[in-house]
Amino acid sequence: MNKPIQIDQYEKNSFTAPVRGGHQVTHDVYSRGSGKLLVLIQELPGIGQETLALADRFVARGYKVFLPHLFGAIGTTNMPANFVRVMCMQKEFNLFASGRSSPVVDWLKALCQKVKEEHGAKGVATIGMCLTGNFAIALMADEAVLASFASQPAVPLVLQRRLQLSEEEIAVIKERLDRLGPMHCGRFAGDILCRNSKMKALDRTFNTDDKKRIILHTLPGMGHSILTLDFVDEAGHPTARALAEVMDYFDESLAE
Repeated sequence: MNKPIQIDQYEKNSFTAPVRGGHQVTHDVYSRGSGKLLVLIQELPGIGQETLALADRFVARGYKVFLPHLFGAIGTTNMPANFVRVMCMQKEFNLFASGRSSPVVDWLKALCQKVKEEHGAKGVATIGMCLTGNFAIALMADEAVLASFASQPAVPLVLQRRLQLSEEEIAVIKERLDRLGPMHCGRFAGDILCRNSKMKALDRTFNTDDKKRIILHTLPGMGHSILTLDFVDEAGHPTARALAEVMDYFDESLAE
């Protein structure tokens, strides 16, 4: 693919919404394209060239992509610096806690609702990656969200056998997935940040009662970022196949 469209070619808006604890949170949201609606949530390295390239692929597919800018620089990646930033944003992010989603999920739910209502759409799709991978699962509790892909969900960090979801959230998500059909989640087999124990936790939590509510994908290799930093745009490559499957799933879920 050619050099991705840069962020200055996107429409920029500011969005404010409350999160639990009574805090008001404001972030910029960048958007580009037209058609079906996708909220693409950045991963820890930032909104770098690889994330912009992913947005380009969806725009070319007939999507309007919304990129919330939650932390870090745009156009480049810097995982160590962004980790420090997120650690200082404890009103929004809980990297190590389990049993509840991060407060910023409330802001993202409000954003998804706003996007859906403003465009008069059936609903939106979401992608979360790395530390925001769990957000894509939590957002399935919201009626505005019709499809989600959780790519290498890494939080809670350290406690890979546990989930960053409350029992109430899990119950609502299971009910919605029973109505909508399964969502998708993926990781590389050798990923040390999103381990197999995370997939097992998701499987035993959601795929109960003989129902497959989350389709779990394990790609070969030692990578981490399925759709961005470790994505290989070659026909037949496991990451390219994973993206194609996600796009087909979104297309079907958002069809009017």
